[in-house]
Amino acid sequence: MTRIIDGNEIADRITADLEPCLETLADAGVTPGLATVLMSDDGASETYVSMKRQACADLGIESIHHELEPDAAADALFDRIDELNADPSVHGILVQLPVPDHVERRAVLERIDPLKDVDGFHPENVGRLVTGNPRFKPCTPHGIQKLLEAEDVETAGKDVVVVGRSNIVGKPLANLLIQKADDGNATVTICHSRTEDLAEKTRRADIVVAAAGVPELVDGSMIGEGATVIDVGVNRVDADTEKGYELVGDVEFDSASRVADAITPVPGGVGPLTITMLLYNTITAASLQTDVDVSLP
Repeated sequence: MTRIIDGNEIADRITADLEPCLETLADAGVTPGLATVLMSDDGASETYVSMKRQACADLGIESIHHELEPDAAADALFDRIDELNADPSVHGILVQLPVPDHVERRAVLERIDPLKDVDGFHPENVGRLVTGNPRFKPCTPHGIQKLLEAEDVETAGKDVVVVGRSNIVGKPLANLLIQKADDGNATVTICHSRTEDLAEKTRRADIVVAAAGVPELVDGSMIGEGATVIDVGVNRVDADTEKGYELVGDVEFDSASRVADAITPVPGGVGPLTITMLLYNTITAASLQTDVDVSLP
């Protein structure tokens, strides 16, 4: 019978395991601080920031929030990042993406101090990850690793297909899974919009990670019997509901769940792990900046 992976339960366990780290830091007079910066009036972005701030408050991480008007000059955002870089009470900085079109995304990521880059998107941190010496693992890929570990899904020697080549999920996850490490050692294929015969690739995989941002792209006919399916997508589609829409993943859940050995739902699968690993990275950043050693789970 297919296992429905409970991301909330796994996230709660990891969050509980982070509490001793906070106690160690508190004993040294350190309270980790995460600054969130929002330069958008997009409702989804506002919701994501609110969820992250609430998670900080629940665990005991100081949340510092900054909002800028979407039509403000790019320099206003850069100046705010510079202020946060210089503030010793701020250990992590998260600029909620996307930023307005007149602000260069790459410049924003490069402006954040690499030691405070808790998203793991700064080129220095990307380079460290690729070479097998990560400072911060990007939150969603790291969350997927933790999820697989919690479900006793072996990656060593397994064939993994990642559908999607974004810098946020697809590329860093592939790099993590090929590393010579207990949660790596996989053979990884990255598929994307130019991949020919996607179904032929996914059907051969022991683990399929769907992260293309296309609603229900992968269905049960594309999944091999007994595979593990990790659905990263969160897509809003029109539906006959009170809200007028519903959330679906990149996987067509009903058909895929009849074939897979284990599968993540949407919502309630990967999403909670993404937020938990942001807390994890903020604690890591506080530890690195204050030279207070903590035992991370």
